[in-house]
Amino acid sequence: MGLPKSKNAVGLGNSLMNDRFGKGKGQDMRRGNHAQEGGIQRTGVNGEKYITNAKKDASWVKMRSVTEQAALDEFLSTAELAGTDFTAEKMSNVKIIHRDQKNPFLLSAHEERAAVKKHKANRQRLTVPRRPKWDENTTPQELDEMERSALLEWRRGLAELQENDDLLMTPFERNIEVWRQLWRVIERSDLIVQIVDARNPLLFRCEDLENYVCEVDPRKNNLLLVNKADMMTLEQRQEWADYFTEQGINFVYFSAELAKETNEIRDAQQSDSEDESDDEEVDAVADTLAAVTTESEVDTETEEQKAEAERARDDPTRILTTEDLEEIFLRHAPEVSTTSGQPQRKLEVGLVGYPNVGKSSTINALIGAKKVSVSATPGKTKHFQTIHLSEQIVLCDCPGLVFPNFATTKAELVCSGVLPIDQLREFTGPAALVARRIPQSFLEVIYGMKIHTRTLEEGGTGIPTAEELLRAYAIARGFSTSGLGQPDESRGARYILKDYVKGKLLFCHPPPREPPIDPLHFNRELYDEAHLPERRRAAYLKAQEEAAAADADPEEAGEGEDGDMVPLPFVQGEKSLGLDARFFARGQTDKGRMKMPFSYKYTEQGKLLTGRKERELLALERDIDPAELKMGTKKHFKGNKKKSKTRTEYLS
Repeated sequence: MGLPKSKNAVGLGNSLMNDRFGKGKGQDMRRGNHAQEGGIQRTGVNGEKYITNAKKDASWVKMRSVTEQAALDEFLSTAELAGTDFTAEKMSNVKIIHRDQKNPFLLSAHEERAAVKKHKANRQRLTVPRRPKWDENTTPQELDEMERSALLEWRRGLAELQENDDLLMTPFERNIEVWRQLWRVIERSDLIVQIVDARNPLLFRCEDLENYVCEVDPRKNNLLLVNKADMMTLEQRQEWADYFTEQGINFVYFSAELAKETNEIRDAQQSDSEDESDDEEVDAVADTLAAVTTESEVDTETEEQKAEAERARDDPTRILTTEDLEEIFLRHAPEVSTTSGQPQRKLEVGLVGYPNVGKSSTINALIGAKKVSVSATPGKTKHFQTIHLSEQIVLCDCPGLVFPNFATTKAELVCSGVLPIDQLREFTGPAALVARRIPQSFLEVIYGMKIHTRTLEEGGTGIPTAEELLRAYAIARGFSTSGLGQPDESRGARYILKDYVKGKLLFCHPPPREPPIDPLHFNRELYDEAHLPERRRAAYLKAQEEAAAADADPEEAGEGEDGDMVPLPFVQGEKSLGLDARFFARGQTDKGRMKMPFSYKYTEQGKLLTGRKERELLALERDIDPAELKMGTKKHFKGNKKKSKTRTEYLS
């Protein structure tokens, strides 16, 4: 390799400049020769226009879900989307907060009521971006520019809604590639199914999406699929069913987890071929008994069975099976139009919803086999995919989309599973929300810990704070920070919040009613021994038996103020008992035993006292005058060194 001809060609900076502007590249950029190659036209501060190369990323980078951005990142992405330059401006925004019993990341009851009232007044202004009109004469470059302009105008409208009306909105999807997947799913589907979480259906439901579906084609229909309905009680399902009926919403209850268990049991029964002969004998006996029955009795039983089946089918609180759900799709879907001379095409059902609401699990349950990858991380599905369910239905799975919606706090989004917990920085707000919703007694039993709260006389509220809950959990699990060895509250918060999102800690939001329904009364049936894990349930029942043997009534002694909630007693698990036994065992460790001298509690660093302090200590222990003891000690210890060696024995 030869030496460079000039020093201007040496160095990284010179190489980059030559690559960009060398050999007439700058002139080509100014002339606009790259505009036909997918370049982006930008406008400078002084009004001068120039063209830059389009940003080229990998396919997986383009399809990344972007729901939350820092202020600088959001500004840069907006400027890139608009194709304009910007100038920086230094700002100072410092806010000092005081944290005691009130968490600054949560709202008070009065503030929350005012926020909800403002949300209802501006509900109609929440929209989803529309795809621009296009035809066969539209080029891909023109369509791309129109779609970017439409998304930019939509984001500007939401920004004005936040700034002018002082409204807090949820982080919504900002990546145009993800919205393009939704547009394609809506255009090709005959029935759009919104999948929502049963614990908070209204947070995951997008009203404007239903309007957009009707705008694309009035023949398309909408259906609300309330997934995870097994987490609700019958009374809760009835309350929400009444609300949906009053609002004119087509809905059904479904549980992908129950459907999965049913499929597994069915597969196990089909694979078991050992009892086939016994089943044939049982069927033969049943046929013989049925032949003896008179025709009138058969007709009566058939009519009763049909009537019972009709009543069960019309029950709005019933959790559907996979067969029932397929029938519901065919019932709510419009008539499929086909071209003359062509075979009847299948009904296409588009599944849309937030991340982590169970779209992929629902598809897997419908098919009965794992066809779609399932993940607890939001945004697992990147591209829409079609799956043939039967000879009549084709499912179209859309990537998880976070639609724009009003929110009271960011902690609510974390607890609802909208924001990923592993990327969470501020954890006290969501943890305080969990401590406010789940009773303290249930938390203590399900985790085998004791939460020490501040009493009412000391300024407490009767509800554990986030620090008290996380500190108790970290101590019970042995989580500590490196260096100081303090309880690791951030690590404990991740475990508790994941248990809340997965449903180990259950809380269901009541429907909006006037007067409002008390959430604690609405969830009173969710905090008993039936909702405990098997190991904790056994320990709880054992504690109840011991209390009954001691002539104690734990329900009467632990009744709450409202009389609806029965606090569960604190039960120490086997793991904690074994840990204590190993900690205090002889010869294992010295941490649990005291090896200091008797006078350690009166001294510093365990040193023996001498002189005046020693005589005063001895006088205090024997309740005599230090002056008299001084005369006696002088006479007693005056002399040889042999007597001075018994000084410690005399003092003890």
